[in-house]
Parts: sequence; C-alpha cells; structure tokens
Amino acid sequence: MRPQPTSSYVTSEPTAKEPRQFVTWTFYKVDPAWRRLPDDERARGKAEFAEVCERYAGDGVIVRSYTTVGLKAGVDLMLWRISYELEKIQQMESALRATGVGQYLDVSHNLLAMTKRSLYVDKLNPEHEAARLYVQPGRNKYLFVYPFLKTRDWYLLGQNTRQGLMDTHITIGNKYKSVKLNTTYSFGLDDQEFVVAFESDSPGDFLDLVMELRGTDSSKYTLRDTPIFTCMALPIGEALSALGG
Repeated sequence: MRPQPTSSYVTSEPTAKEPRQFVTWTFYKVDPAWRRLPDDERARGKAEFAEVCERYAGDGVIVRSYTTVGLKAGVDLMLWRISYELEKIQQMESALRATGVGQYLDVSHNLLAMTKRSLYVDKLNPEHEAARLYVQPGRNKYLFVYPFLKTRDWYLLGQNTRQGLMDTHITIGNKYKSVKLNTTYSFGLDDQEFVVAFESDSPGDFLDLVMELRGTDSSKYTLRDTPIFTCMALPIGEALSALGG
C-alpha cells in the first residue's frame, strides 16, 4: 500500500530506489480566435481534449483540472498532473496539443518537480515519514501554487540551524488545519528549487497563513516565491466551458 498524503513537513533523507513521482502544473492561455469558431467546432474540440484527459487518467497519470479565468491575468486553464513516468506526461501534452482546443492553447507557464523526502523533521507529526514521496490531490475547491527559491545563504546554514528555523515554520503551518501543503522539488529539473501547492476550501485561511509565515525568521531566506496562481477546481468539461465558448 502506498503511503497516505499529508499536509505536513516530514522526515529525513531518502533511501535508495524509493519510487518518486513527477509532478507538473501546466497553465494555458486560450487564443481569442477560438471563441469565434462555430459552436459545433468548439464542442468537438472540447470533447477531444476531455477524452485525452480521461484516457491518460486511466493510464497511470493523476489529472486534476482547474480554471484560472478571472483569477490571474494571462492564464485561463491549468492541469495538475502526477505520474511515476515523465514520458506519460509528455505524451499526454503532445496529444492535447493535437486536439481542436489544444491548437488554440498557448502554455504560459509550466512548473516541473518531483517528490522527495523532506530534510526536516515534523516533530508534531513524526509518523508521516514517507508521505512526501506520494502526492494525491484532494477535492478542495481552491489550489494556490507557486515556484519557490531559497537564497544561497540558507544552504550555507548548518542543518541544526535550518531545522530550528523550520520548527517555527512547521508549527505555524499546523495551526491551519484547513490548508493542505504539497511540497515538491525541482533542483536541476526546472528554474525553481521547489514548487509548493496549497489545497483549501478557504482562501481566507490561506491568506492568513501566508501573512503569518512572512513574520518568521526563515522568510528572510526566501529569494523568490512568485508568480502565485490561484486556481479553482472544475471537472475538465466545465473548465473548458469557462474558456468562454
């Protein structure tokens, strides 16, 4: 049985050969010309796009769809995909681009990461040892996702010093039970070092969490944590309809 997902920071170094997932968050912008297509052509294109999503969801890829219409300039649709095989995510993306809708979608941002055990011990939830190796999206209404980079000074600190700073960070995070954190790692795979994705039904709770974390000593070592994307979960058919056609 695979380990269950958790919102917590978890333990220590990875052991050899543990299976790890690839994770992508792909943000699309629709060409306005798509909205001027005949109704039947738009409907056919949406059906093709949805069929590809459903096909790969049944073939080892976890797929979650979100609308970003009206929530972030320059993006309209987001797919969160998780797989043990990076090739399947790439093949799915290629198939999506060949659909009637896909031909009118530009990828504005794509964040690539992998799962990995945390270097920091969550003393409040020590039983969650391997949870970071397995990401399973929940069914929350909102997702808040952004790339994250630490300063080089952070990595020059000793492990004990970093653990102490993270203890405060973890304690604050555990206060907000309505917010689930998914942390993944991008070192060498993409421009950022981490991608953090917070799931919640309460945007206000997430806002309060981020505000409180800004006051911690560990925040002094944040180099970049933008752009931030607020996404609303919708079934793929509804997310495509939200494009405006």
